[in-house]
This record gives sequence, C-alpha cells and structure tokens, in this order.
Amino acid sequence: MITKLDELAEKAKNSGKKTRIAVAVAEDSNTINAILRATYEGFIYPVLIGNEIKIKELLTSNIASNQFEIRNITEPNQAVKEAVGMVRNNEADVLMKGLIGTDTFLKAVLDKEKGLLPPKAVMSYTCAIEIPKYHKLLFVSDTAVLIYPDLDQKIAMINYSVAMARRFGIEKPKVALISATEKVSPSMQETLDYALLCKMAERGQIKNCIVDGPLDIFLACDPNSLAIKGIQSPLEGDADILIFPNLESANSFYKGLMLFGEGELAGLICGTTKPVIVMSRSESENSKYYCLALSCLMAEEK
Repeated sequence: MITKLDELAEKAKNSGKKTRIAVAVAEDSNTINAILRATYEGFIYPVLIGNEIKIKELLTSNIASNQFEIRNITEPNQAVKEAVGMVRNNEADVLMKGLIGTDTFLKAVLDKEKGLLPPKAVMSYTCAIEIPKYHKLLFVSDTAVLIYPDLDQKIAMINYSVAMARRFGIEKPKVALISATEKVSPSMQETLDYALLCKMAERGQIKNCIVDGPLDIFLACDPNSLAIKGIQSPLEGDADILIFPNLESANSFYKGLMLFGEGELAGLICGTTKPVIVMSRSESENSKYYCLALSCLMAEEK
C-alpha cells in the first residue's frame, strides 16, 4: 500500500514506462521544473505546448532534445485546444494545465465535440494529501470542480475517489461524509444526502468501500474523538477518503493544510477519458511533480 507521495513517485519511476504528457501553455516555472524532474527520472515524455521562446527560457537545466518536444503555439486558447486534441487522438496519455486560467482550460476539456468528457459523465476532482500529523494519505473530493454537488454527483465523487484509493493499494477504503455535525438534519441538505449514501453503500449500490456520515473531521480521523463523544462508526476514526458537501468547504480545507499543515498533494480531474492535471499556479513544484506521478499511475487503467 502506498502511504506516502514519495512512494507514489517511486512506483512511477520503477514502472519502466514513459507516460506522454501534453502540457497546455507550458510557460510556468514550477510546472516546467516538475516536468524536468519527472523527465530526468524517466517516467514521462513531455510535449510542451506554448510560446517556444518563453518555454526555452525556463528550461534552465540541460535536457536532451530526444527527451521532450516543444510545439510553438503562442495563442493560449489554441495551445489548450492542441493539447486536448493530442489526448483525444491518443497522441498523449495525460493532459496538464500550465499558465492558463482554469475556466479556459476546462472549457476545452468539456467541449462536447472535441473535449475529453464522455456524454452524461460527471467531472470531479480527487486529490491525495500527505500531512505530517496523519499516519497515511487522505483522499479529498471535490476541491476544484463541483460547486454544490447533488446526490448523483456525490455518488460519482465517492466512486472516483474509491477507484483512485484502490490504485494506491487500499482494497476497501473508508469513506467519511463530512459535515459540521454527526446528526442528520432536515435543515442541512448534505446530511440527508449522506443518509441515503450510507444506505446505498450498505445495500451494495456503492461498492468496494465502507461509508459513514455525516461526520465532522474529528470523528472521521481521530479515534479518541469517537470515544469522547460516545459515537460508534465503522470507520473507527481512520478515514481514507473525505467527501465534502461543497467546493467552498473542500477547497478551504485543502488549502489550509497546504499553507499551515505542511501538506503536499497529488490530484487529478476524474471522469474524463484520460487523466487531466489541473493545479493552481501557486501550488509547489513538489505537488506538481506528485501529480505527474499520480497521472502515470491512473493512466495505466485507461
């Protein structure tokens, strides 16, 4: 079982495979540095799409010309379309966002005729976060895409997160449905959804995991809190996956861990035909490197 992001990177390095990455508007230093690192370690072949002059200025380290490709497209929208087209046409295994707004990037991904989302599929985002004070990785959804997920979207969030956790070797992940309370309340819609999700999991409609909620963060991740409150949970305060009720809470939670908790992450867009890496421009080089490693792991099953 992979319990650290460095172990994820080692698995990618030891796979013996080179995953082809199409990088849209590859003009960001953290992105380029992460790509260089993964290229040197031998598990990716990057296609850098964007302004060739700006890209070459960022390639400060020596890298052999046969280890990467640059496609000179200076107009950002066209660069994104080129990268999406490469992935759609199986010229690349993974799509990665560079120095381009997320809205513009995802608009191309969602294009009904030329994008990467199958009809009726739900697009969501799951990330694996490593923090010093938790004994294993935490998978968190949805921190980037779904603003107020409905019941069907929450089901998709769980299924995507479980599929990713299982790729890390967690055979039956423990899924915590996060709220501000452990009580079901008609005034809090997410708690009603959570009650339904627990029943669906109990009856096998949601598979390969253990689901409980509503739970707050303490009850989901701290066995002592369960004892103090006198609450029983099949998760036993040992959650692998946290499902949040909305984007605002999930995004704030993960960014707080990054800023104050010394966290690092690896995350991907889920639901697309192939892995899609979308990260904030403020994310660290390390996190972008781990996202590349994760994309290689998830591309194996596509």
